Amino acid sequence: MNTQTEIPKSEPLIIMRRTYDAPRAKVWEASTEPHHVKRWWGGPGFTNPVCEMDVRPGGLWHHVMRFPDGHELVMDFVFIEVEPPARLIWQNIDHGRRKGPPPTCKITSTLDEDGGKTHTTMIAEFCSFADRDYALGMGFTGPIAASNDRLVEYLKTL
Repeated sequence: MNTQTEIPKSEPLIIMRRTYDAPRAKVWEASTEPHHVKRWWGGPGFTNPVCEMDVRPGGLWHHVMRFPDGHELVMDFVFIEVEPPARLIWQNIDHGRRKGPPPTCKITSTLDEDGGKTHTTMIAEFCSFADRDYALGMGFTGPIAASNDRLVEYLKTL
């Protein structure tokens, strides 16, 4: 099953869903432990030379993603809620305060187990429709879907 994306007309959200053929505890571990995240985050050819995660409310996530052409994207997030193994909420450190692009968002990720499979829902909440639409125009969903594809393969190695 591929990543399913929904763009609501009534709220500035991007909703992405995916099912993994793995138990929820394994998906949680692969999504919250830096040594695992470094192995699957980003699309094909992407690497993650830095991934530091303090997975607790108020904890920081510092991540450097390297594109295949060598360009690096630095991302800094703060965890808002952590409810292992079911729910994780994080946002850009400067969410709601940044002036100008690129837009920031708050992300809520839920994991539901059903018969050894894990259904995930990721909701990216933007400050405005303009910010959400800008993020879509920048290709926000593509790298997430590609990361999800890599996670499918990585889970098979755990």
